Amino acid sequence: MPTDSDYSKRPIGVFDSGIGGLSILKALRAELPYEDFVYIADSGYAPYGERDEAHVITRSSAITTHLLAQYNIQALVIACNTATAAAISTLRQAHLLLPIIGVEPALKPALALSKTRRIGVMATRSTLNSVKFRTLAASLADQAEFICEPCDGLADAIERQDTTKIAAICAYYTGAIGRFGINEGEIDTLVLGCTHYPFARDTLRQLVGSSVQLIDTGEAVARQTRRLLPSLSSADTPGACRLLSTGDPSTLRHAAHHWLGLDDPVNALLI
Repeated sequence: MPTDSDYSKRPIGVFDSGIGGLSILKALRAELPYEDFVYIADSGYAPYGERDEAHVITRSSAITTHLLAQYNIQALVIACNTATAAAISTLRQAHLLLPIIGVEPALKPALALSKTRRIGVMATRSTLNSVKFRTLAASLADQAEFICEPCDGLADAIERQDTTKIAAICAYYTGAIGRFGINEGEIDTLVLGCTHYPFARDTLRQLVGSSVQLIDTGEAVARQTRRLLPSLSSADTPGACRLLSTGDPSTLRHAAHHWLGLDDPVNALLI
């Protein structure tokens, strides 16, 4: 169990509306194994993807302020597509000296891989409706057709680890997107535009077939974080990881153990 003495370095703050950001944290820990991390799951105020922009900005601001005041973080990773779209500009204006890295649906990487030029995008309704996403999609519209599907309920089902519901929702939305495959007119690339969705990768793979590319943003975010860090740890032992939740700590604890192999305790957080 990590103790306070294990957090001697300035950590990197990471937050999401729930457990989805663990997919980003996993990539960050692989890229930066000697850095310390503080991860906040804002499960008590989730899901962000089905809330209005003002709610997401308020929560993102409160979490960032807490991470700076309590942990003196050296950088912040917004491990949530919805929070990135809604709040990253506000946070950057409020914290000019803090490197802030966000995530967004990986349309450009998908475009680089697609042969049929038909690309599916699964994301939350808030992400797809955001100005940030619409601007990105519009800038690429002459290069490919993006079939965007708001996947209401999927992040929540993954949060609850409800495998039956995950399978049913994934089947419904992949069916709504269209025909997948590598032939002309088929969708050969699927963007997982929410950090929760990589945890449904196996289910999605069964539905769309082995030939379809599944794209998420974890590794790209981790590389960008490395580039923007003020300094890299000189330690030769693995970094510590503190886990906090504004909701039920057991949800984050089980998910961190299941997907990241972390057995660290999860502390309740009231902010």
